[in-house]
Amino acid sequence: MSAADSQVRQRDWEGRYRSGETGWDRGQASPALGHWLAAGAVPPGRVLVPGCGNGYEVLELARGGHSVTAVDIASTPVMQLMGALAEHRLHAKVIQADLLDWTPAEPFDAVYEQTCLCALDPARWSDYADRLAGWLVPGGKLFALFMQTGREGGPPFHCDPARMRGLFPDAHWHWEAAPQRRVDHPTGLHELAYVLTRRGVQQDPVS
Repeated sequence: MSAADSQVRQRDWEGRYRSGETGWDRGQASPALGHWLAAGAVPPGRVLVPGCGNGYEVLELARGGHSVTAVDIASTPVMQLMGALAEHRLHAKVIQADLLDWTPAEPFDAVYEQTCLCALDPARWSDYADRLAGWLVPGGKLFALFMQTGREGGPPFHCDPARMRGLFPDAHWHWEAAPQRRVDHPTGLHELAYVLTRRGVQQDPVS
């Protein structure tokens, strides 16, 4: 992605936060994460939250003892999250960056993917899926919430389960037989929650 494209995306999302156009914001962590944490499904170790927004899930993961890295393209939610972490005396690494240009120093044990994929132009989904694979260790877990809009256009864009199967193919990912749960969304839409496990040997993070 060119620097100009990245700047446009940054201005767009920053503008949404500053104007309060954040209908996706629950004001609290997703019940899907609460379910996974209560079940002990999130492995100990390093967890990435891409497109973290105001970061309610980051707080819960940090509270649970995980080493969390949170990334968002907009400065307003990044500053909000840093303040919330300090207020609750929790620690996480918070980074303002465009995820389509960002490369971590080392891979993660898990990624919590909630709203990043559905916010991206579908033309960039393949690039983002490659990055997700590169960000995870072999056997690492992808906790994914796939947005279901049932309509054209976005964001949020419709993450059709059949298309997700093609985007995260069986050759590279192990899928559970069925979504773990349906999760209602503040917009009136819903998400399908899946856990995927990355197969294979470690690949270099996409830069």
